[in-house]
Amino acid sequence: MSTRLHRTLLAPLLLLVASCSSTELIPEERLEPLAALALQVEGERLMDDVRALTDIRRTDTPLACTPVHEERAPARCHLTRSGVGALLQSRFEALGLQVRLQHSDDLGLELTNVVAELPGTTRPEEIVLVGAHFDAFYLGADDNASGVAALLELARVLSQHRFERTLRFVGFDMEELGLAGSTSYVDTLSDDRLVAALIFDSIGYYDSAPGSQQTLPGLPSPNTGDFLAVIGNDASRTLGAELHELNTRLGLMKTVTLFGPGDGASPLTGNLLRSDHTPFWLTGRKALFLTDTADFRNPHYHQETDLPETLSPEPYRQAVRMSAAGLAWWAVGPR
Repeated sequence: MSTRLHRTLLAPLLLLVASCSSTELIPEERLEPLAALALQVEGERLMDDVRALTDIRRTDTPLACTPVHEERAPARCHLTRSGVGALLQSRFEALGLQVRLQHSDDLGLELTNVVAELPGTTRPEEIVLVGAHFDAFYLGADDNASGVAALLELARVLSQHRFERTLRFVGFDMEELGLAGSTSYVDTLSDDRLVAALIFDSIGYYDSAPGSQQTLPGLPSPNTGDFLAVIGNDASRTLGAELHELNTRLGLMKTVTLFGPGDGASPLTGNLLRSDHTPFWLTGRKALFLTDTADFRNPHYHQETDLPETLSPEPYRQAVRMSAAGLAWWAVGPR
């Protein structure tokens, strides 16, 4: 998760979704196939992938580091991405997905986003996107091997089925350097009809000890870090309500759902704009951001100690299962 946007105090401008709508959004007959698909997400595979991703970083070549970086931003001297990007490409190709690489240096950085698609059967022009950034400081187990492993597992599960809409899986490069990859990606979108986007960043760290969760500014959040935050803006309220309902009716995990006003951008909402959903919001596109709240909870954030053994496999698995159900619902399937 990027630290480019500094912490600010938020006014109470956020709406907490505490219960389902009085009108059910998901028909009962759709729940059973969505539940069955969600159960195909395997916790052991997720954790195996987290370990594989962190192992790649042990030998990967870090981004160029100058004496100024060493003095002012030493973590940059441990930022890696190319090895994990190559793994994403090979794994997507092995699943039979349509894969392309998006190269860009428009922001003064040479970056490569990895984009894979499962074409829709009847409405292929309508896109449901899931993404996570694959650059990381140090080994980056939570930030963001947890998100990348979720992306890989969802690609494995969802590619076994067909959906009316196209499912697009995106590995974003250079999130840690000002959301460069996702900004470049969104800048290239033209006539794509993006129905929904789900962005993962740090979704694997949970702590049920009292006081383990710092308060999200402006929101009376729980003081224990045992929930997943689902963050949206006005344009994505329906997506948030649908995901909340799916999670509740499938009985998966504890979540806190909140929305920033308008497009989510204001001088008061810096903490809601720290990951790859932000370029989607700022261009009027629907996107939800899923996170364990990173440094509001995880003491290993951007540290050498962000290791696989610090993660919580069970709530992490449930977060990915909830995401599988949501993506399948929005993509209209499985078929």
